Amino acid sequence: MAQPEDNQTRKPKSAKPKARGLSRRLMIWRALFNARMRNYLLTGILVTAPITITVWLSWQILQFFDRTVRRMMPPDLYPDISIPGLGLLVVFLGLILVGALTAGLVGRFFVRTSERILNNMPIVRSVYGAIKQILETVLQNKATAFRQVVLIEYPRPGIWALGFVSGPTKGEVRRRLDRELVNVFLPTTPNPTSGFLLFVPKADVQVMNMTIEEGIKLVVSGGIVTPEDVGDRQGKLAIDAPDDDDSEADQQRKGQ
Repeated sequence: MAQPEDNQTRKPKSAKPKARGLSRRLMIWRALFNARMRNYLLTGILVTAPITITVWLSWQILQFFDRTVRRMMPPDLYPDISIPGLGLLVVFLGLILVGALTAGLVGRFFVRTSERILNNMPIVRSVYGAIKQILETVLQNKATAFRQVVLIEYPRPGIWALGFVSGPTKGEVRRRLDRELVNVFLPTTPNPTSGFLLFVPKADVQVMNMTIEEGIKLVVSGGIVTPEDVGDRQGKLAIDAPDDDDSEADQQRKGQ
């Protein structure tokens, strides 16, 4: 009579490993499901965030110009119907009109008179001169503001930093150092609008094959967005041909 009782007590013991195996499978499936959902969420953010931010910024810019132009123009000239982008179009047409008027004799006289008045103001003179010089360098220069992406050893040998060549070193800096130097702008991450201006010898500059846009993306992303390697091509500086100012400076030094 004792044997049947032992068999009955042994049956529940065989069911415990099955329950443990089932719970373990459920935990694995749950972890896999959570990981897959998390990956789907991150993928959705990576796909939709750039598009959404771009559309939102574009819409905000259009709305800013539309509101500004609506406030400045008389109510009779601006339509009551809200047309997105109309303010930006008015701004473009206004800039074209100002450029056309400035090209004439009366426009040049007006510009010279305005600059003479601004140059007599102590604080405004410095701000106006700096902004005008930057805009003239970026917009009216035949070459691009940044010509090439380069690598330089900074802040000490063995550590490399990404920089942008803005042109050959000219003027007093070149005359005093008496070496072939290039102006390299070393941006900061993630804000590339601030940085350092370095005068680097041409022999210490390594030219990269990536474009300016790819270099800016690399700096802004902190190294996350890495451009494709197009091959081991030995790049050359785009400033190897001497400029007119450089040739005149060389001639003056030779004459001395």
